[in-house]
Amino acid sequence: MMFGFFADLGRAVLDRVNRLGRASIFFVQVLAASWQLIPRFQLLLQQIYAVGVLTLLIILVAGLFVGMVLGFQGYTTLVRFGAEDSLGLLVALSLVRELGPVVTALLFAGRAGSALTAEIGLMKATEQLAGMEMMAVNPLMRVIAPRLIAGMIAMPILAALFSAIGVLGGHLVGVELLGVDSGSYWSQMRENVDIYDDIFNGVIKSLVFGVACAWIAVFEGYDAVPTSEGVSRATNRTVVYSSLSVLGLDFVLTSLMFGEA
Repeated sequence: MMFGFFADLGRAVLDRVNRLGRASIFFVQVLAASWQLIPRFQLLLQQIYAVGVLTLLIILVAGLFVGMVLGFQGYTTLVRFGAEDSLGLLVALSLVRELGPVVTALLFAGRAGSALTAEIGLMKATEQLAGMEMMAVNPLMRVIAPRLIAGMIAMPILAALFSAIGVLGGHLVGVELLGVDSGSYWSQMRENVDIYDDIFNGVIKSLVFGVACAWIAVFEGYDAVPTSEGVSRATNRTVVYSSLSVLGLDFVLTSLMFGEA
């Protein structure tokens, strides 16, 4: 039984490593084909609308409520120390550094990532990708590359909007509801939020998360078993792998960016 256990474990590890290698080769091939999008820019615009604009509503609503919760929780903690004037700084740093990029990526994976995987998987199941290859059309350029690049572009924009609406949500609760001074709310934020250490690092996080989520989504769709069950399993893997990747990458990036602070 012990030998069987180790054999199964080794086989599973080798399968995962093999799949990671195929995903890496796939990623390089898609990037190599993406330059052909320059004369076909409308393909990219269509996918930016599909993965970005259509995800905007859930991002704004979630950002508003996250900011409002931060306003409540932050005020409850800071008022004990007489530091409620720092509420704006607390809300801004929490959103720009962590919650903005992370929550946006998780929502992106659940809404846009799963949709990308299902769409590409269904195209494979109905042999549309094979038909493109028979017509000498590269599916990596025509189908995969616009969706990958669109996800990489849309994620930082969505994260910035999430953080902005979250700050307004914190202002709504802290200033309008709990009575924090409006001038202190904005001045503390303006004086202590650094463009490079805080905002720029948050943008880097959201860009990395965008690459990871879009890469996983398009690969799972392209690699899905061409059946309804296979597409369903691929969509489920997209959400799970994307969420775990975002959380793991967040820890690594936070350690690199703020470990010496």
